[in-house]
Amino acid sequence: MLQFDPPKRPVNMPSTISHAFPSRSHVRRDAVSYCVMQSPVGRILLAGNARALTHLSFQDGRHPIDPDPRWTYSETPFQRPIRQLKEYFSGKRKAFTITLAPQGTPFQLRVWQALQTIPYGRTLSYGQIAKAIGQPKAARAVGAANGQNPISIIVPCHRVIGSNGKLVGYGGGISIKDALLVHESNHQP
Repeated sequence: MLQFDPPKRPVNMPSTISHAFPSRSHVRRDAVSYCVMQSPVGRILLAGNARALTHLSFQDGRHPIDPDPRWTYSETPFQRPIRQLKEYFSGKRKAFTITLAPQGTPFQLRVWQALQTIPYGRTLSYGQIAKAIGQPKAARAVGAANGQNPISIIVPCHRVIGSNGKLVGYGGGISIKDALLVHESNHQP
């Protein structure tokens, strides 16, 4: 399970991974870089600093991110995330080991942590996530937090469905959510 620290500090995943992005003395550690990679579900924007990934956005989805003009385009800091995403899309990777630093409220961070407990290829409802975080009446708030997840796929918000089992809401669009769930069901361990 991924661990989220307060937003001002880098987030370390499993203790065996200390940094997803190598630090270079001539690079400001808080400078944001981004790149765009091709995937089976369209273009994916990755953004982050020298310490952690902060965004993964479906650029062909409903809510693409416009890179901030202060961001620098570079694929170099994203070699690990790109490799792991390619492995995921090829069916070889079931879990990610990437340092993340999502920005959100304490409630959103709790929801995003809970998403990490959903096994690959499985789904839970918004209500089940609300119960998991100790707020069983907060299913709608969980849905809103899920919709604000800045690091799709790696923080698997696509694995959350309606209580009736239907696919509802997804920042990348229902077709991308469906494609990711079908992909995972086809590559079950």
